[in-house]
Amino acid sequence: MDLSIPKIMGIVNVTQDSFYDGGKIKTDRDLLQKAEKMLSEGADILDIGAYSSRPGAKDIALEEEQQTAAQAVVQIMKEFPEAVISIDTFRSEVAETCVQEGAAIINDISAGELDDDMFDLVIRLNIPYIMMHMRGNPRTMSQMTDYGDLVSDVIDYFNLKITQLRRKGVKDLIIDPGFGFAKTREQNFELMAKLELLWMLDVPMLSGVSRKSMIFKTLDCTPDEALNGTTALNMASLMKGASILRVHDVKEAKETVTLFEQLKKKD
Repeated sequence: MDLSIPKIMGIVNVTQDSFYDGGKIKTDRDLLQKAEKMLSEGADILDIGAYSSRPGAKDIALEEEQQTAAQAVVQIMKEFPEAVISIDTFRSEVAETCVQEGAAIINDISAGELDDDMFDLVIRLNIPYIMMHMRGNPRTMSQMTDYGDLVSDVIDYFNLKITQLRRKGVKDLIIDPGFGFAKTREQNFELMAKLELLWMLDVPMLSGVSRKSMIFKTLDCTPDEALNGTTALNMASLMKGASILRVHDVKEAKETVTLFEQLKKKD
């Protein structure tokens, strides 16, 4: 996949308690309609998640996540065989099962911190791997926001992991700075303001701010009303070097990329 033009990753939550769209996909028909809509609107990747990572989210048994995620991958690949699917999980067993069913990318919010076998799996499969910055886990991360220097700490975190995986031959790595994960609202904006500094790591970057609390709490609105704010920060992400936008709203994100590309032509 050529990332010289930014790509859109559509969020497909098959969980019941995600912060924005949890519980909206109840049947295979709901799933396929969601996938079809996103693909028709220009999604380059469909990111399937069966474990909510919102702050304070309840734990889900491995077997339940594995079964739910794998079933979603199977259904989408059967109906849309050309789709590129990433599996949003921090569990290596879930990731491996979904890759066997057709997923092409692993998207790990913990960057291997919550499963010691994840890096070994990525190395063995040599599969594209998205790793996010987070501290703790979804239930504890809100209490883990003390940093010496936020951006430097994030860069150091990724530098160690990139070096470790590169030495083992993994080529396709993408970083996600983890907006909303173990970061206060002020820290999220600090990170966004300095996002271009992460380019020193020399790997593509994903930005995931879609309808998050840094937007709706700042604008004093609800997640349902946070699309305009999402678009604003998506454009900021692109201008600071993001190669992938992870979003709930594909059409609007695709339009943002189109306008960004026009700006680049005039730069």
